[in-house]
Amino acid sequence: MNRRGFLKSAGLGLAAMGVLGTSAQTNSVSETKANNRSFKLGCAGYTFVRYDLDKSLEMMHRVNVRQMSLKDFHLPINASDEKIQEVLSKFKSRNITPYGVGPIYMRNEAEVTNAFQYAKKVGVKLVIAVPNYELLPLVEKKVKEYDFKVAIHIHGPDIAIFPHAADVWEHVKGLDERIGICHDIGHTVRLGINLIEDIKKYSSRIYDMHIWDVDKAEKSGHCVEGGRGIINFKELFDTLQEVGYSGVCSLEYTKDMNDVLPGVAESIGYFNGVLSLK
Repeated sequence: MNRRGFLKSAGLGLAAMGVLGTSAQTNSVSETKANNRSFKLGCAGYTFVRYDLDKSLEMMHRVNVRQMSLKDFHLPINASDEKIQEVLSKFKSRNITPYGVGPIYMRNEAEVTNAFQYAKKVGVKLVIAVPNYELLPLVEKKVKEYDFKVAIHIHGPDIAIFPHAADVWEHVKGLDERIGICHDIGHTVRLGINLIEDIKKYSSRIYDMHIWDVDKAEKSGHCVEGGRGIINFKELFDTLQEVGYSGVCSLEYTKDMNDVLPGVAESIGYFNGVLSLK
């Protein structure tokens, strides 16, 4: 089936996703299917790096996505208690939940400590992190102290630290089991790694997912709208359900970042269409 035929048969389009309006029946069917999944769709905060929080939440509301990983450009790590409450009230007014914070780079001990304090103030129990390797013992100490999970974000061929899930696994397999992986599927594919096998192999320690489509399986691969690239999302979502992944699949859309709404809407619509197929 070609992409146009798929979208038509799945009953999608922007209207079905609430961008141009949607029916109560469509929402009801969509919510029923979502409740039967082990995981939720969300948006990675980095998608909205060029926008303020109000505009970011407005776009998420329009595409009917209710989970966001909160980035420090929307709420600084050193924010006052008053600022934190102001930001959280904006989330609440849009019926959107900050499910975790990050990715947060941890290059020294102070940044590790600050990240955990930040997560506690925000009221989440997941820190998406990129710690220096030598700081992992301190990260483990903080995980035990706070009873939080840490999902280490992988960056494929772009940076040397934690390029793929296997590298995270080798460094954390002997540490507290609450330290795991933020699996970025686009970067994994850009490394030429078999995505499905990778997820099955490391599923027990995957605590967050960043999902986006990519145009080719090499370092020069770029983000494209969901369904326009080479990733088989039906196989991906079926695998996540099979392994019992219970976290969030957050769209991290990095194409046309000064005008992300069309691509975000198309990608979320496509993902929901795939998820509606049996």
